[in-house]
Amino acid sequence: MATKWDVFSWLYEQSGPRKIIGIVKGLNQKRSEYDKIRKILDVLVQSKLVTKTKHGFERVMNDKNQHFFTLLKYCMKNGVNYNEVCNETVAGYVSKAFLKKSFTAKDIRLHPRTFGRVSHILEKHGFLIVLSRKPFNAIIPYNSFLGDLVTFYGHRPLVARQKRDEYFGEIKKELSKFNKLKSRNLRAYHDILEAFQIKFVHHSLSIEGNPLTLVQTARLLRDKIVSENLALEAVQEVQNYQKAFLQTLQNVRDEVPLTKESMLNYHFTALQHKSKWAGKIRDDPVTIKGNKHFKLAKPKEIERLLDSLIKDYNDFVKTKHALKEIIDFAAYLHNEFQYIHPFFDGNSRTTRLITFHFLQMNGIPVFDIPLGMLEQYVSATKGAKKRDEQQLAQELQQIILYNLKTINKKLSQ
Repeated sequence: MATKWDVFSWLYEQSGPRKIIGIVKGLNQKRSEYDKIRKILDVLVQSKLVTKTKHGFERVMNDKNQHFFTLLKYCMKNGVNYNEVCNETVAGYVSKAFLKKSFTAKDIRLHPRTFGRVSHILEKHGFLIVLSRKPFNAIIPYNSFLGDLVTFYGHRPLVARQKRDEYFGEIKKELSKFNKLKSRNLRAYHDILEAFQIKFVHHSLSIEGNPLTLVQTARLLRDKIVSENLALEAVQEVQNYQKAFLQTLQNVRDEVPLTKESMLNYHFTALQHKSKWAGKIRDDPVTIKGNKHFKLAKPKEIERLLDSLIKDYNDFVKTKHALKEIIDFAAYLHNEFQYIHPFFDGNSRTTRLITFHFLQMNGIPVFDIPLGMLEQYVSATKGAKKRDEQQLAQELQQIILYNLKTINKKLSQ
């Protein structure tokens, strides 16, 4: 059955008035749903989201309605159920959570059942990291979608002043739990990997502007179905990046260390749709789109800097290291490769592959940057005004913890 927001989002994309029967057909509903759709339209008219004329029902375009439609579009692109997320209860929950660096059930003040339901919704979409379940303690990293949602429902998006925290104790506990659970159920672990890889490919490429939604990405990679009206290059970009990600997983299973050649190979595989650049070192200056502050290596420096980075990597992996040292080196590896920026295109997606390769080789199962943390991750990397290894290490801790919590929860079911 179509919901109020289904009707609104469909009608908002139309350029003129529509009769009820046309709306029913447009939503692929049965004719028996006619009266239910009519009642929904009456509610939307009362809410001033839609207007009724002699020609039918039509969207009302203003800043507030456009704001809300943008929220719905974000949900549709990223596989978020807007019927679950876009409501006053969730907005109120998030606005209170933003006020705390970490929060408890008492901070939110909802009925326990409602609190549990909203927490589950936010967690499954990557907006919330549960630090402990008994007693409940969690964090919600800020991102503009949640900030806009809070604002739309009339709350002030005040955010607690952030400072760098350490989650090493939590990560260690989850790593120990992960190793035990994985050994008991390898098949379930591989099923989890498949779901993770689809989200990672979508999230990673959405940062780079790929237009495919999460649903379209899943249909393409899992079901081998290409959705209509998609540009060939966008489809190939997704397919090639999956191949590069799978190559990363295989290299980790085979305990293949990072080398200059493996870095070039990841790029070669991921950029097959742009074969003239795939796996080839650039010989001209480049810039990061939208960030004039981000400094990049000059072409003549690239070979020397790559060799130096590989030497640093080889020196590091010669001996065992504490968890903090591993995460700190991952931040350095990520930022140094991004600074070197050895290719004309595809540098950031390759950087994520080599960083995940390194972490996985050190027993840390990171397979995705969750949706709710993408914005902070970008702000700490290619969106930053200046390089900050400590800030990226902070973001990596949260990303690692989310991955571990999610995997362990699924393995425990």
